[in-house]
Amino acid sequence: MDAKAWDARYSSGRVWSTEPNRWVVHELSGAATGRAIDVACGEGRNAIWLAEQGWSVVAVDFAEVALQRARESAAAAEAEFGPLDIEWVVADITQEGTVSAQYDLALVSYVHLESYERTPLMRAAARTLAPGGVLLIIGHDATNLTEGYGGPQDRELLYSAKDISADLQDMISSGVLDVERADRVAREVDTDQGPRVAWDVLFRARRRETGKGGFNFG
Repeated sequence: MDAKAWDARYSSGRVWSTEPNRWVVHELSGAATGRAIDVACGEGRNAIWLAEQGWSVVAVDFAEVALQRARESAAAAEAEFGPLDIEWVVADITQEGTVSAQYDLALVSYVHLESYERTPLMRAAARTLAPGGVLLIIGHDATNLTEGYGGPQDRELLYSAKDISADLQDMISSGVLDVERADRVAREVDTDQGPRVAWDVLFRARRRETGKGGFNFG
């Protein structure tokens, strides 16, 4: 992961939409709120939406310029909605000791890395969960490259629900995480040529209140 490259990209102008991801809204609208961590939050669209719903959010990214833009967007939202409970943190959560297991929700939305970087990131996100906490992972599915629209055009950056399950296999097999959903889902995209379909991964798991076996979650 190259923070300087991402800082340069974010410096060129807004990269992503200001609207929250539709799957985030679909999965979390009306859910009980608590403490959430938005991993690799980018320009903050999902973190801001979560805070508007009543979550206490820690939004983490290693690109400082992205968080500068996120703070600007949050200030605009606060002018409309009032104060939002968001802490913006420049950090790489794969580094030991960066965050602790205290969150009711860990969100990883459209973070696409090669597998040698993706696996530690997904595992680190899972490790932030408090007992009963939910891990929600959303991304461009591997099949989107040949069957769908948009997204990275490099197979090495794409993944499937099966890949995420493999990333977290020891946590799943030891009874620490219960997988609640591991699907490929269709998302309609409006284009100049008319509506197209993009294929996404939607993976949801919950940390058990008490785990089995000897897995060290901390």
